[in-house]
Amino acid sequence: MDWAMTEKNYSQRRACALAGIDPRVYRRGPAQREDKPLRVRLRELSAKRRRFGYRRLHILLKREGWKLNWKKLYRIYREEGLSVRKQGSRKRAIGTRSPMAIPRGINQRWSLDFVSDALMDSRRFRILCVIDDFSRECLATVVDTSLSGHRVGRELDRVAQMRGYPCMVVSDNGSELTSNAILKWQEENKVEWHYIAPGKPMQNGFVESFNGRLRDECLNEHLFENLSHARSLIEQWRNDYNHQRPHTSLNGLTPWEYHKRSQQDQNQNRANL
Repeated sequence: MDWAMTEKNYSQRRACALAGIDPRVYRRGPAQREDKPLRVRLRELSAKRRRFGYRRLHILLKREGWKLNWKKLYRIYREEGLSVRKQGSRKRAIGTRSPMAIPRGINQRWSLDFVSDALMDSRRFRILCVIDDFSRECLATVVDTSLSGHRVGRELDRVAQMRGYPCMVVSDNGSELTSNAILKWQEENKVEWHYIAPGKPMQNGFVESFNGRLRDECLNEHLFENLSHARSLIEQWRNDYNHQRPHTSLNGLTPWEYHKRSQQDQNQNRANL
């Protein structure tokens, strides 16, 4: 069109007729996207939080003051090609299953489990994960090449010095957690210890869910040069998980926010009695 009008001195109408388009189409400028800043910020967040889907990104954007509904965000999320690729498949449960009872306060029940990974030189290491089932807070991620029953007891004592001892601990039947050192720890600290049935990890579903997030958002995203490097990155992720990462089962609150709100509600209820 521009060539015909400049080189051949055709009028706009004649050039459009030869090209077979309406002059209004030629005169109409490209649409300006009013949501360009939103798209830029969404890409920045998704680059930083590579394993977050649009629901959690929506919560983070609302925290920053963006006003938009999830339908618009989902459309932009798909247009920008930010969908999180699922890693592998999962088995589906067959038959009925009863939901796990949720504690009604802090320190009523902790969950323990181990996660394994490897350093860049192929040396294996383990992570002891300790979760408060009520607030979903990660109380500890202990990283080492070996974690004995004595070490587990010491780490639980360290956490208890800051929060107090739990009423119950839930774990699997691993050798470290059924050792004489742990049995002695239970007796000395008057803590009830519940072992799940063998081959039934979903009886310890809260820590299993946490383990999946840890592997997906941290372990699979980094290469660890040594134990010190692994401890540093995993501890950074734990702090982010507790204080920044929105938890969908807590209505978008972080575990720490949920902890503080529950304490405020308990104090208010006591004041009203």
